[in-house]
Amino acid sequence: MVSLPKTNDLGFFEIRLESIGGLGANLAGKMLAEAGVMGVGLNGVSFSSYGSEKKGSPVKAHIRFCDMDTFIRDTSPVERPHVVGIFHESLAKTVNVISGIYEDSLVLVNSARTPEQLKDNLKLKGGTIAVVDAIGIALEENNRVNMAMLGALFRLCDFLDAEFMKGVIRKSLEKKYPQAVQPALRTFERGYNEVRFQTFALPEGETMPAFVRYDTPVLGYETQPIGGTITNPGNSILKDLSISRAGMMPHFDDEKCIHCAACDNVCPDFCFVWDELPDKKGRPQMFLQGIDYQYCKGCLKCVVACPTEALSKAREEDGYAENHRVPHRFDRAIV
Repeated sequence: MVSLPKTNDLGFFEIRLESIGGLGANLAGKMLAEAGVMGVGLNGVSFSSYGSEKKGSPVKAHIRFCDMDTFIRDTSPVERPHVVGIFHESLAKTVNVISGIYEDSLVLVNSARTPEQLKDNLKLKGGTIAVVDAIGIALEENNRVNMAMLGALFRLCDFLDAEFMKGVIRKSLEKKYPQAVQPALRTFERGYNEVRFQTFALPEGETMPAFVRYDTPVLGYETQPIGGTITNPGNSILKDLSISRAGMMPHFDDEKCIHCAACDNVCPDFCFVWDELPDKKGRPQMFLQGIDYQYCKGCLKCVVACPTEALSKAREEDGYAENHRVPHRFDRAIV
């Protein structure tokens, strides 16, 4: 049995995975726990928390490890993680992904950016940032993001046995999907080998942000709004669906566009921005101006529907969506 590098007051080494539905964080958490329990003889538990079970919804996976002399009777969410795995860097726009970390916590981010850039984006005061381009690796190996993230997580959690994990991957795939075994193993190995680290010292006089538990307020006769008024109605204008994109997105070429609206007919999120302008004969006609990437989740149905290749499938480049976004002229708030 191995010893854990650090534990909290209850004797637990805790990991939290921040992800969205469809990237495989739930399965990655289960495989991590299995590697700790079956591979190196630790006590361990894994469970997930999420809302609606659909692609793009925020997901958290929680993993706890302890030695065999300690019992796990706690299945509450991991609030003070020693390791955080962020499966999509854009989650930081809407979720406090580094909530509760210690000064010496490890933060793993699926990103092609540098640790310095991510430090600013995550508003991280100090700690160690590990970066791996899991989406790029998965696209090149024709595999899943979670395999690359698992490889990087095993590099961070060096008390786990990576060779045991390879056996688990092989066993889980070889019967039903034998053709997927080697791509999955290559993706895992590349995640393990290509992760890079950088530690940022906490500035003198600074302290890590205090942990704040974001509980849903309980509404009763003393706390509910007068008349049951809905103070935060559901709407679409506040949504940012960019976190649902898994590396690929549509690129728009205005010169090839014939403004046929085939793309708009298949788009599930009304991403395309139109404006009424005069045509060559002076008659009013709707012309496509571009894409509002805030609402584009990368389903690529528009690319398939486009008859002129004005829309093409391409890897999402850093800053492309922000620089090429065409916002809608009118708020599309739905109350």
